[in-house]
Amino acid sequence: MNTSTLVQKVWNFCHTLRDDGVGYGDYLEQLTYLLFLKLAHEYTQEPYNRDTQIPPGFDWASLRGKTGEPLEAHYLATLHKLGQESGMLGAIFFKAQNKIQDPAKLSRLVQMIDAENWISLDTDTKGDLYEGLLQKNAEDTKSGAGQYFTPRALIEAMVACVRPEPMKTIADPACGTGGFFLGAYNWLTRPGAQLNKAQKEFLRDQTFHGNEIVPNTRRMCLMNLFLHSIGELDGEPLVARSDALITEPSAKVDYVLANPPFGKKSSMTITNEEGEEDRDALTYERQDFWETTSNKQLNFLQHIVSMLKLDGKAAVVLPDNVLFEGGAGEKIRRKLLENCDVHTVLRLPTGIFYAQGVKANVVFFDAKPKDGQIHTKGVWFYDLRTNKHFTLKTRTLKLDDLQDFITCYNPENRHERVATERFKFFTYEELMARDKASLDIFWLKDDSLDKLDDLPPPDVLQQEIIDHLEAALASFRDVAAGLQGK
Repeated sequence: MNTSTLVQKVWNFCHTLRDDGVGYGDYLEQLTYLLFLKLAHEYTQEPYNRDTQIPPGFDWASLRGKTGEPLEAHYLATLHKLGQESGMLGAIFFKAQNKIQDPAKLSRLVQMIDAENWISLDTDTKGDLYEGLLQKNAEDTKSGAGQYFTPRALIEAMVACVRPEPMKTIADPACGTGGFFLGAYNWLTRPGAQLNKAQKEFLRDQTFHGNEIVPNTRRMCLMNLFLHSIGELDGEPLVARSDALITEPSAKVDYVLANPPFGKKSSMTITNEEGEEDRDALTYERQDFWETTSNKQLNFLQHIVSMLKLDGKAAVVLPDNVLFEGGAGEKIRRKLLENCDVHTVLRLPTGIFYAQGVKANVVFFDAKPKDGQIHTKGVWFYDLRTNKHFTLKTRTLKLDDLQDFITCYNPENRHERVATERFKFFTYEELMARDKASLDIFWLKDDSLDKLDDLPPPDVLQQEIIDHLEAALASFRDVAAGLQGK
């Protein structure tokens, strides 16, 4: 069976399940469990003959030989048993549940996966199939999965600017389904990269370090990485199921690529032994933080600074409020500009994220020694927002839309840059002279204000109005929450 036929087969079965009320997320979850077991089974065969650590009687063969209610009962027992195991196995099956209530459809899904030899498929095929399902799940707004999915074109552009090198570590403290890791992996294995054996092993086992607090999202991330040949079937998971913000990082890394979760207020999810969850408002008390605040993005920014080695580099997606907010926000901004070399800000357009109402930027900065010097000499700003119109359906963000930014960024030597209409430089002194040291800077004229005959299409205009209103509502909610907390 060729690649396109297999992809179509997997998709068609997803549509069949949707008629029974099984959404993309639930389908993807069950596919993850079964695919992992089938791949593990294939690794026990010739020529691999590997011990996959899967307990006897709870492997793929035990599922394949059953149908109907006996299959459903054994599937439930298998999920429960494997969730108690250690390592990657326990991470994939942690708190696993069966969401397919029709035993006949579960049997068909087992048969469909059993019919293929998944190891023989190339990495691109397996990875593209799973990434496609992740994107569909993100597009399903009711699932809420969009908050864990960063536009892949944006990730590609960020990686193309940072240019991670082999044998160096890359972290994402809120890694979602692993988009930044895959972007970096694709860069490191691009045509002509010519990695040697040691570099390939380091890339598979030691390059990536992540955190993802939501169990199902972490599960999908681990499977996504595994299908792209990152991590080992019987190894330790590369993504921890923990809140990265609670403690100081145990090890420093060379690069951080991240899009921390949207929403300003931090909360802690407490899980008891029965798997029941409760959420509690949280202010992190960290000795290595410049300021104590309940603002999640400001905490992630401080945490990312603390994760970097002395010569580490970061590219982080942050909402507008981080650029202009007073109080703790202003103090953290000033500290960031003093202690790190904040050299580039990419102002992103609206309409590119699955979570509505998001106005965001990519902030690029390098770690520097704590020597009392001011390390930011000035910041280059690229405005991709003014007079740019995107939607998730009719005008999606493509890598071509970011190509001019990459050219202006000049990754080969960012110290030799040229100003353009959209790319401007502001000195440290100019930034410090602004109210609250605000980095919320724009200079281009909005053409829609006086060119009424040249407005974007109605669907684009409609989505932009929704995004602006959503952003305003989010700001009002934050103000209200702050007043209630006083």
